[in-house]
Amino acid sequence: MTRVRRALLSVSDKTGLIPFAASLAGLGVDLISTGGTARALREGGLRVTDVAEITGFPEMLDGRVKTLHPRIHGGLLGIRGNPGHEGQMAAQGIVPIDLVAITLYPFEATTARRDVPLAEAVEHIDIGGPAMIRSAAKNFAAVAVIVDPQDYESILDELKRNDGGLSRATRFGLARKAFAHTARYDALIAGFLESGELAPDGSWLSPTPPQGGVLGSRLAFPHLLHVRLEKVQELRYGENPHQRAAFYRDLALQGGIAAARQLQGKELSYNNLMDLHAAWELAQEWGEPVVAIIKHTNPCGVATAAELVQAYTRARDTDPVSAYGGVLGSNRPLDAATAREIASTFVEAVVAPGYTAEALGILKDRKNLRLLEMPPAISHEPSAMSGFEMRRISGGMLVQDRPRHGACHRRHRRRPDVPCGFRQAGQDEGKLSHPGNGAGLRRLLPLPRRGGRGCRGAGDRCDSARRVGPGRRGHRGRR
Repeated sequence: MTRVRRALLSVSDKTGLIPFAASLAGLGVDLISTGGTARALREGGLRVTDVAEITGFPEMLDGRVKTLHPRIHGGLLGIRGNPGHEGQMAAQGIVPIDLVAITLYPFEATTARRDVPLAEAVEHIDIGGPAMIRSAAKNFAAVAVIVDPQDYESILDELKRNDGGLSRATRFGLARKAFAHTARYDALIAGFLESGELAPDGSWLSPTPPQGGVLGSRLAFPHLLHVRLEKVQELRYGENPHQRAAFYRDLALQGGIAAARQLQGKELSYNNLMDLHAAWELAQEWGEPVVAIIKHTNPCGVATAAELVQAYTRARDTDPVSAYGGVLGSNRPLDAATAREIASTFVEAVVAPGYTAEALGILKDRKNLRLLEMPPAISHEPSAMSGFEMRRISGGMLVQDRPRHGACHRRHRRRPDVPCGFRQAGQDEGKLSHPGNGAGLRRLLPLPRRGGRGCRGAGDRCDSARRVGPGRRGHRGRR
């Protein structure tokens, strides 16, 4: 158990700073700080030592150089109990630092603004902060590093329980979180710089304006592709019960299923999320009211109508057997009439941009029915449709631009009310089918083909490569 005697605090996000620092001081911890953090601590009535007093150098270059000094990094990196390190530290007047709490410049928030000037973005790239975080994290055997104000309370609780000490396990956990934090920060910077380029005159060309509703990148396919994902939740299992799975959101994008709010129903499964995504994406192909019914990412029925309830019944009647136990996607808020029709049969999940109070009242008794709401302000945001579409293959990844809604209509002069790859089905103008597939719809989204040997029973999705249509009824599988 390493006792904390000296702490360095340097934060841009000052949430919870004063109570945290006051509690440290109450435990006899000496406080070191920089610039605005030091001012905030003094205004809070706390005694603090400026970094400049430790280094012997003033902050300079508009604050760009403050902590990049051996008396700071030596205090973080010196190995306790190592005679050579301790001798060199003593000779140079370096005193150990046992805890650092650092929040970095808000680069992500700054570059989230459209057309942010390059100079402003660059000024929000933190240099000294990540350096101290990495130094402290590398020496987790003796130093604790905090990068998230949400951790202040738990760290204080442990310090109070252990007479000012923190366990090695706690320090290791903080170090792991710190390295992940700086990796994400660097990826954000790289991603921003890859989104634009310098013009011949040296001016910054920001990401290209939306084309067909998609925010593009001037650097079409970067040499190194940075994918920034954050875990939303762990799932009970994957596509099949013997597979582990988790759900991550893409930090570079807004909106999508990852931004949806679950209003009721059981926990979402891997297969639910796949089908919800397919249903939502397909429903966005139309401007008029539409309902898409999906099972195992196969469209079972898609229909449009002046009223949503009619669109649903048309879609359901396209292939009622396959539609049983399916997942619904709509581009309109769900109303009471549509909710009554949905309640009359078995549906796994629904995703829509909203639900009327009466519709929610009708569906509330279906406790297992999963209802997802896509906030309108997010679901139609162009950035929700930006980014790359990626598909893993053995040893690599295929990457392409996301398809733009309506792009094939412009290229192939198609009717604007019929999405790519579909035609009017029979005499019912509301139903749609894929060419050559009779009354039903062919598979819209590709899935890996499987041979019979990979199937382990009724729970495995052995029919995932089959087509949904006349004579092709996909089984429900496990949810």
